[in-house]
Amino acid sequence: MRRLVATSLLRLLRNPNRSTRRNPLLNFRPFSDCPGEFEPGSWQSVEGLVQCSANYAPLSPISFLERAARVYEDRVSVVYGQRKYTYGETHRRCVKLASALSRLGIGPGDTVATLAPNVPAMHELHFGVPMAGAMICTLNTRLDSHMISLLLRHSQAKIIFVDSQLHDLARGAFHILSKAGVNLPLVVLINEFDDESLPSDGEIYEYESLINTGSQEFEVLKPKNELDPISVNYTSGTTSRPKGVVYNHRGAYLNSLATVLLHGMGPMPVYLWTVPMFHCNGWCLIWGIAAQGGTNICLRKVTPKGIFDSILLHNVSHLGGAPTVLNMIVNSQPGERSPLPHRVDIVTGGSPPPPQILLKMEELGFRVSHLYGLTETYGPGTYCDWKPEWDSLPLPERSKLKARQGIQSICLENVDIKDPDTMESVPTDGETIGEVMFKGNTVMSGYLNDRRATEEAFKGGWFHSGDLAVKHRDKYIEVKDRMKDIIISGGENISTVEVETALYSHPSVLEAAVVARPDNHWGQVPCAFVKLKEGHVCDSKELIEHCRNHLPHYMAPRCIIFDDIPKTATGKIQKFILRQKAEAMGSL
Repeated sequence: MRRLVATSLLRLLRNPNRSTRRNPLLNFRPFSDCPGEFEPGSWQSVEGLVQCSANYAPLSPISFLERAARVYEDRVSVVYGQRKYTYGETHRRCVKLASALSRLGIGPGDTVATLAPNVPAMHELHFGVPMAGAMICTLNTRLDSHMISLLLRHSQAKIIFVDSQLHDLARGAFHILSKAGVNLPLVVLINEFDDESLPSDGEIYEYESLINTGSQEFEVLKPKNELDPISVNYTSGTTSRPKGVVYNHRGAYLNSLATVLLHGMGPMPVYLWTVPMFHCNGWCLIWGIAAQGGTNICLRKVTPKGIFDSILLHNVSHLGGAPTVLNMIVNSQPGERSPLPHRVDIVTGGSPPPPQILLKMEELGFRVSHLYGLTETYGPGTYCDWKPEWDSLPLPERSKLKARQGIQSICLENVDIKDPDTMESVPTDGETIGEVMFKGNTVMSGYLNDRRATEEAFKGGWFHSGDLAVKHRDKYIEVKDRMKDIIISGGENISTVEVETALYSHPSVLEAAVVARPDNHWGQVPCAFVKLKEGHVCDSKELIEHCRNHLPHYMAPRCIIFDDIPKTATGKIQKFILRQKAEAMGSL
């Protein structure tokens, strides 16, 4: 494998201009709804004031690793099984990685994709790729080959780093792209298991060998403008058309620090990676941990035993995860968990955890905080800032307060609940429903190659979340519903439209509607109400299998209800009735 890698690299290095394609990036000129936002500052009219290298540098999370390499050079940065790196070693590896990417023709405007779990290479790529001036595009490992092919095509990724255990998934995507006549990205294999039997079709490079071709003397490409893009994260929304959410260096820098503060991290925390690093760049903590000189504990697979063992072995202070992770911890077997040596802080996002889960987590020694946000807000955008006077309240009341989405993140200009038509704020009565809207430095730059969607999202000078909420007297917000009927299952967004489309593709289905059904493990699961065509016979198992053949497995319905579907006089499906039925069924 390594000999093949070296030969392939030499062949590419002899032809460094193999691909000179650059991504057409967003045009940052202000929209008509945002006039004057880029006008010169008043300081320019004051005599004696200047902006120069002595007092200004574009904000970038790259600087967190550079500082950590100086201040915490010998402190452990990453732990993965028996392997450990110090911050000095991590910084040198990331610089060499950036150098190797540059030699492969990667530079500003290019996209580098990843398809990998929480392993050290994912940590290094988050620094190495922007150090080469490129954007990192972390793909969801739960997607199928068809969706991965769509995202690779849309992002125009020139290189993809693939974990060896996901190689077959990537090969399926490459096959689809080849049939469509699309140029394939170069492949770099992250071979954590040193498996020499892996297939070597096409030009496949090996991660460690690639790093070894780089130079430690490489001059890191810092952003010339802090609004330069650093990453693109895909969110499906309610249709199958992918939306690439572009983050910039400034926003990533600020939200990294904001999330560290919200998580209550002091110097040198020990963070256990249960949040996927591909999800909103690990809520920006993949950069933020370096700002505090913290240690990253990597887990390839999240299990209750792995969580408790890691806490005991590495003295873990913080972790994060969807309510599914909390439920996994609470419902673990006695043999899978151990008494905690100290209180461990855990933040959760998505659907608020049930009161009994919060109580059990507290009994086990965890302190739970609730965050809320979207891909478009770099992950966490609000948090439920806990007030000491709430500690004396009964558990049901405490749980109700903790489930609120709370107040704006420290680096956001504002979060408000507004009428989307009039753009007026709703009263703080806890009853009037409006749309959650964001404004500030930790809101995305826009959707990659989709100016129309960007303008629609920023209409009126605010980012429109599509979520419905109320605002309480203390100004804390509480999300009530999703405007677009998104189902949140295990921290993943599931579009009911996509599931319904898959159901309608079955020859026996006449009508279909999908809503969320509560689930004690996943939070929510898709529940489908189906009416069959006259004379057709089909059972639940067949329909679920049909959906699994057309969608990622986690998006397929977990239950099928064969019944008439209620409609209005104009033929619109009354989903609120279906939601009530699904709620009454309870958890699977």
